[in-house]
Amino acid sequence: MKDRRQYERLSFPFPVRLETMTTNGKKVLDLVTRDISASGTFIPTLTSFPEGTRFILDLTFPRNVVQTLKDVKCLKGRIGSLVRSTPHGIAIQFDRKCQMENLKVL
Repeated sequence: MKDRRQYERLSFPFPVRLETMTTNGKKVLDLVTRDISASGTFIPTLTSFPEGTRFILDLTFPRNVVQTLKDVKCLKGRIGSLVRSTPHGIAIQFDRKCQMENLKVL
C-alpha cells in the first residue's frame, strides 16, 4: 500500500504539553509524540477526545536539539485539531504547516 502522506513524518519522542480548547474548561496532559511532520503529529494516549477537538501543543526540546534547530519557535504554542483517534492515541493536524527540514538531523 502506497503512503499517501504529503509531508515526511519523523519518528521522534518529543515531550508535549497538550491543552484542550473547549467550552467545558481546559484539560492539560503531559505526553510524548510518536511522530511529527510539517502538518501534524501522532501522540500516544489512552485519553480519548471527540473528533474536531482543538488543542494548543507546546513541544519541549532537549538543549542540544534547540541549538541544532532554527525553526523550534514554530512548534511552540502550535494550534491544531484532532483528526483521528485510535485505541493507541490521537492524530492532530496543525492549523498551519511548520518547516521541519531541521528535524531531519536528529
